[in-house]
Amino acid sequence: IKQLEKAGITELEVPTEYLYGRVLAKDMIDQSTGEVLVECNTELTEEVVTKILDAGVKDIETLYTNDLDCGPFMSDTLRIDPTRTPLEALVEIYRMMRPGEPPTKESAENLFNNLFFSEERYDLSAVGRMKLNRRLGREESTGEGTLTHDDIIDVLKTLIAIRNGQGQVDDIDNLGNRRVRCVGEMAENQFRVGLVRVERAVRERLSLAESEGLMPQDLINAKPVAAAVKEFFGSSQLSQFMDQNNPLSEVTHKRRISALGPGGLTRERAGFEVRDVHPTHYGRVCPIETPEGPNIGLINSLATYARSNSYGFLESPYRKVVDGVVTDEVVYLSAIEESNYVIAQASAATDEGKRLTDELVTVRHQNEFTVAPPEAVNFMDVSPRQVVSVAASLIPFLEHDDANRALMGANMQRQAVPTLKSQVPLVGTGVERTVAQDSGVCVTARRGGVIESVDAARIVVRVNNEETEAGDAGVDIYNLTKYTRSNQNTCINQRSIVRQGDVIARGDVLADGPSVDLGELALGQNMRIAFMPWNGYNFEDSILISEKVVQEDRLTTIHIQELTCVARDTKLGSEEITADIPNVGESALSKLDESGIVYIGAEVGPGDILVGKVTPKGETQLTPEEKLLRAIFGEKASDVKDTSQRVPTGTRGTVIDVQV
Repeated sequence: IKQLEKAGITELEVPTEYLYGRVLAKDMIDQSTGEVLVECNTELTEEVVTKILDAGVKDIETLYTNDLDCGPFMSDTLRIDPTRTPLEALVEIYRMMRPGEPPTKESAENLFNNLFFSEERYDLSAVGRMKLNRRLGREESTGEGTLTHDDIIDVLKTLIAIRNGQGQVDDIDNLGNRRVRCVGEMAENQFRVGLVRVERAVRERLSLAESEGLMPQDLINAKPVAAAVKEFFGSSQLSQFMDQNNPLSEVTHKRRISALGPGGLTRERAGFEVRDVHPTHYGRVCPIETPEGPNIGLINSLATYARSNSYGFLESPYRKVVDGVVTDEVVYLSAIEESNYVIAQASAATDEGKRLTDELVTVRHQNEFTVAPPEAVNFMDVSPRQVVSVAASLIPFLEHDDANRALMGANMQRQAVPTLKSQVPLVGTGVERTVAQDSGVCVTARRGGVIESVDAARIVVRVNNEETEAGDAGVDIYNLTKYTRSNQNTCINQRSIVRQGDVIARGDVLADGPSVDLGELALGQNMRIAFMPWNGYNFEDSILISEKVVQEDRLTTIHIQELTCVARDTKLGSEEITADIPNVGESALSKLDESGIVYIGAEVGPGDILVGKVTPKGETQLTPEEKLLRAIFGEKASDVKDTSQRVPTGTRGTVIDVQV
């Protein structure tokens, strides 16, 4: 071709056979009559070429295609497609979407317009429009919520370019293509569903004949909206009881990201690729903390410093690096933005002037680990901790652990039950105080001041003058939570750690919660352990515990159990709560008050009666002996049976509260 170009040759003579098998690019028109001889996109055969040449046509334009980078996809599709006019195409779409219904022009047009072009029925949303524009290589990130003709043409162009080997196929597991839907967004969607139901009801009401003189309150019934929101919070797969085993389990549960639920995956269908760790998880989703069972990789934990942006994509913080010098400016980058930059690790060596000292720095670029000179580095990790979740960052020397065992350790910390006396760990990682305070189980000072009085149930603080406002009493009162049951039946109890006269500042911890010691997370006990065989008692994974551990109540825990007893109206009569229970000795009733309910402070064990209750018995045929007993002792004893609420087997403790 280059030689032809140099020689200035612009056209070559080819035999007629060269045209056979090629495709016409334009309609062939007879110049004398204006008649269309051959339609465009027709494959040239010997017969067609002869017809064109006989009509005296000298110029024939054909489509250029090849098997490498210019495939005949549009041409082939249009040739096979049986529809020739827009109306035929609409009818064909209607037949596919609504088989069995006879199509009309109007219904076919309505169906098609409602699919993608009606604002009432279709919405790309802001994030959808942004992603579409970015994928199609457009500058602007905003636009219409419905699809435009340009969108469809550009999508076709992009798909054909990918088929021709240009451009890249999207990676579905990249966090730039997966967004977090927060509670508010899902609640909003349910609210919208409720509003649509209300709208339908109002339209129906207005269409009725007697719709004159109606007031708004006669038209609008808010129950569908309330029902939709209640259903979402009450029975949604993602609406869960908070895990309140300890402060860490609370924090972790609130920072959980799930791929399951409505609009998500199902654990049976999810393959290996979805569950696997992706390079874009770095600094956004923890690669360690995930369940071990069938949900592995589908339920993840947010990384320590990750956050969700306005579009719902996860962002990770990085320090800016300018000409090899690390600055204190922090920039949050999403997975898409991050791939364009060269990012150094937090452990990269720097001198006193914060300049990177190594000749080649370990960096990440386009989701690959590589090395680069300091001048090429754009950003640097803020902390080595940003890769992992809160639970994993509580493990000391995490970098020395095997990944599988670290996963188990991170998950098992959440199962620790609060001990009678918490003990701060001797070896920590520095995150303990932050976790304890952010979990909300501690009482922290809203304003600085002096402790005026302290008792078991409340703390009173005289606030500093400079922190008080006009008309403010200048006193903060903190009521402590005492012996409350958690969702997991563990004990929530706050203990004051300040004394009268102490000076405090805003944000200081005033009272410890469960599993907290002096404002720091304390999930376990500091035990001295020995690795040694001991008469075979610690074979394989067995352990021996000293009796001193039991005597000192080192691992003793308090559990609060709630037992309920209901007195129902049966068809034989009402059940009655009473201390007068048939065939029960005085000793069994000793812990009940006169109304048959156990008193607060009673120490009870398995089988003890907590609430005395009798249920009417059905009339049965009596034996002569029973008749005699009835005659002597009256009817009361035998026409009721004992259905009292008793303490379950294996439970022993003290009654701390009774509510009727």
